[in-house]
Amino acid sequence: MYFSMIKMRRDISPHDITNLTRLNGYQAHQLVWNLFADHPDRQRDFIYRNEMVNGWPTFYVVSNREPVDAAGLWEVLPKEYKPKLFSDQRLGFTLCANPIRSRRDENRKQQRHDVVMEEKLKLKKEGENISLPEIVQEQGYRWLEERAVSHGFSISPKSVRVDGYRQHRLFKRKGNKPMTFSTLDFNGILVVTEPDVFVEKCLFSGIGPAKAFGCGLMLVRRI
Repeated sequence: MYFSMIKMRRDISPHDITNLTRLNGYQAHQLVWNLFADHPDRQRDFIYRNEMVNGWPTFYVVSNREPVDAAGLWEVLPKEYKPKLFSDQRLGFTLCANPIRSRRDENRKQQRHDVVMEEKLKLKKEGENISLPEIVQEQGYRWLEERAVSHGFSISPKSVRVDGYRQHRLFKRKGNKPMTFSTLDFNGILVVTEPDVFVEKCLFSGIGPAKAFGCGLMLVRRI
């Protein structure tokens, strides 16, 4: 596996700089995909996170292959990614994820539910007055905790902060039906319980859906 930091080259044209700093989520997906699309039938084998660093687009990518910049727009800094972890190791982490739960309706059709909006509507019907930040923290933490064991780590309520709730509407083409999803930002400390599982299922594969749009990549650091 490879971990790459991909930054915009500082010597590209002002026109390209303007276009790249105005990316929406679908356009960012296309740019990253172009670094790995070596043939038309290629399936996605990478996860990524898109950030603006000092006003410049920057991507952090975990992939099976090294990215290749055929367009000459990026400074690509890949390195082999071989995390060496152990049980009970504490790691600082940051994660942008799409927090949904999937359930089947009365027709047995699977439906995806945004955990924040679902709880907000539920509380509104019950006449409860709880602020959105409280809902985000409680429901976001619960969503991540539900996935922790299967991904080889554990967390505690006092060690994780959840905020940055956003709803996204992306248009592939003008006039098309928008693609919609929400994101939450997680920051805190986790404990590795199963190192091999954590590396394969969490660091290499990511957490949750919407990975094509920059969700699910967990960045970790030793503390």
